[in-house]
Amino acid sequence: MQYKKFGNVYALRVDRGEEVMSCLESLAEQEKITAGKIEGLGAADYMKAGLYDVTKQEFICREFNEPLEVTALIGNISVMDGKPYLHVHVTAADSSQHAFGGHLKELRIGGTAEIFVTRLDGEIGRRGDDIGNTGLNIFDFK
Repeated sequence: MQYKKFGNVYALRVDRGEEVMSCLESLAEQEKITAGKIEGLGAADYMKAGLYDVTKQEFICREFNEPLEVTALIGNISVMDGKPYLHVHVTAADSSQHAFGGHLKELRIGGTAEIFVTRLDGEIGRRGDDIGNTGLNIFDFK
């Protein structure tokens, strides 16, 4: 991963073989980003994504081991227990242009990815959901 800062925006290039979530976590740690938004696109060769089943309080994930066009990568950065907390969703299409998406767990780049991270002033925390009892980690603005 390489990146350059433009004001409060970081432009990242994630290279072939690199994993996007670990690159984003590394950027957040290095640059001490405690609140931010993520947007990007690219080409991958492996993706693990899914949905969170609130009733079962677990993620149901699917893995894709094939060339994928990442048509949308969107998410945010917050902080939980003093560490960066990433919440990222993805939509990617296969060679037949069938799109798949969901909550992103892993994304290995097969070509390149171009991602922008916008740093927000301040900090957004996370805590376990004691309001809806969903099992999710929700924003904490305290």
